[in-house]
Amino acid sequence: MTSPSAKPILYIKSGCPWCREAENFLHSKGVSYEVKDVLIDPAAARRMQQLTGQTLTPSFEYRDFVVADFSVEEFVSALRKNPKVAQELNLA
Repeated sequence: MTSPSAKPILYIKSGCPWCREAENFLHSKGVSYEVKDVLIDPAAARRMQQLTGQTLTPSFEYRDFVVADFSVEEFVSALRKNPKVAQELNLA
């Protein structure tokens, strides 16, 4: 169902405090990613909902690694369970 994404995608809603935390975390770690605001991009909203089965943000997509509606702690936990992805993103 997922198609490989060369660059990670962070799906956000502008004004969302959890999304800002996710962006701050990724930025502080030097992760290069694309931001898609699902409030202004209907195609991104459909893609995120297709991937995650929900409309909540932030959601993160990188290849087959998808984390939906997460806190930074939940994201870090998901990375621990996927060490190859963590390494590819320089988050190991």
